[in-house]
Amino acid sequence: MQGTTVRGVGLVLAVASALAGVAACTSPDSSDDPGKGDRAAHARSVAALRTAERATQRAGSARIESTTIMGSLMSMTAHGTLGWRDGTTGTLSIRYTGGTVADTMRRLGSASMEARYLPDAYYARVGEKFAEQAGGKRWIRYAYEDLEAMAGGSGAQLGDQMRGTTPNQSVKLLLASGDVRKAGEESVRGRPATRYSGTVAAADVTDTALRKQLTEAGVTTETVDIWIDERNLLVKKVEKARMSTGLMTQTAHYGDYGVPVRAQRPPLSDTGDFGDLMGKKAGTS
Repeated sequence: MQGTTVRGVGLVLAVASALAGVAACTSPDSSDDPGKGDRAAHARSVAALRTAERATQRAGSARIESTTIMGSLMSMTAHGTLGWRDGTTGTLSIRYTGGTVADTMRRLGSASMEARYLPDAYYARVGEKFAEQAGGKRWIRYAYEDLEAMAGGSGAQLGDQMRGTTPNQSVKLLLASGDVRKAGEESVRGRPATRYSGTVAAADVTDTALRKQLTEAGVTTETVDIWIDERNLLVKKVEKARMSTGLMTQTAHYGDYGVPVRAQRPPLSDTGDFGDLMGKKAGTS
């Protein structure tokens, strides 16, 4: 049972950390009919989002606060900094707050953990009880290429998500919506911002990689709301999707763009490799 626990919980850490970076914010239902509005208004919305995408990409880094809820399976919060100038780098503090995953992590002393993102791999610091089952190592390394090699295509989705956790990815997703529209002017944490909304149908997404990511997660449609400030930077985002595992809601605030980002590689002597754990424990039950 020990090997099964290590493999199963290790994969949960990978999934949770992929979601932490792309998390979003509460999404009130829009009263606007997405079929209404003229072509000029739609074109203005698309132009504004493309400007936001470029501005966010150029910023290079940001501070992130996020909440993710996946039905009864898991709820969690995350905060920290991420950078994207040369691959994804950064550090997040993650806390499991509810669901069956949180129960499991609490039993293993890992209800809270630190996640470090580097261009080649992601590292998760685990609790002492989990470390005892992983050869005494308190860090688990997830090489993106190892995740992509997992069976069933889910690994590729995780690898892509972990390397695509930047705020401008949220703007790209909304741009894939055929009904993207300006939904009004609102205040986000005391600052004026413009809200844009849309519904993304996986089958209609022209970006092959994005469409594959959505379909492999079991997503048929996804609602997206984002808030852009006067600097053309994303400050708030919401995604809601019906996935094969149930309803997912992701909530995030982005700020302090350009903040210095540091992510130190953990000591090799205290790091276990997820690929090795999967291989070495495969025959253990």
